[in-house]
Formats: sequence, C-alpha cells, structure tokens
Amino acid sequence: MRSGVYDSVEDLVQETFIRLFRYRSRYQPRAKFTTFLYLLARQTRIDALRRLKRREALHDRAGAEMPQDVQPTAAARGAGIDLAAALARLSEPMREVVVLSVLQGLAQKEVAEVLKIPVGTVKSRLSVALARLREDLSQGDTQ
Repeated sequence: MRSGVYDSVEDLVQETFIRLFRYRSRYQPRAKFTTFLYLLARQTRIDALRRLKRREALHDRAGAEMPQDVQPTAAARGAGIDLAAALARLSEPMREVVVLSVLQGLAQKEVAEVLKIPVGTVKSRLSVALARLREDLSQGDTQ
C-alpha cells in the first residue's frame, strides 16, 4: 500500500490479512473460518471504496475552491510542478495532516486520533497547509 492508495488486489489482500491478525480474537468457531475471512475481505474493500470517494470529493472540493489562476493548467503540468517538493517545504506537523487526510483519505477525526491532537487542530493545520501549497504551486507556475 503506497500512501493509502490501493493500486492492486494484492494491497487489498494484504490489508485483509492484517485485519485478520488484528481481529483474530473476534472469530467465533460457530461459523466457518472462510465466512469470517470473507467478511473481513468484503469490509476491507468497502472501506477502500469509501476512502477513494472521500479523496475524490476532497480533490473536487479543493479544485473548486482554488482560484482559477492557481489551478494547474496543462502547461503547468508539462512544466513539471513538483507536488512532492512543495510538500517537503511544509513543516512536519502540517505535512503529516496533509498526507493523512488528502493522500491517505482519512477523515479529520481519524487524523486527530492518529496524531493524538484535537480535531480543531487538524482542521486549522489542513487549512493553512493547503493554502501554503496553493501559494507555493502558483508561484512555481509563474517562475
């Protein structure tokens, strides 16, 4: 799994077996083991689809909120605007929030739990980080 994106069936299988290990104590021998495994696999796939939808919705919302002159054009993409470099210029706390929420598709509440910070802090860091990324990427477009 790279950055929370499921690129292949193998990633989903791997995540299913990780869940199997985590939830092994919940297995009840009354049902077939294959039934339990199937339910874990099914839930893994559903969760992956939900994350994908959240990521797409966030991407669409961020694109709609971005001023037209800041949105990357075909020429800007051809010029090689480097998102990785822009992310690297963010402070570690802001980069963590962006990676977890945008790239890995976690909800803000989940990001707060992972980082052990309040949800409000996640929201403010994400807002500031996205603004800095937009500014950084728009300056790269004019250079």
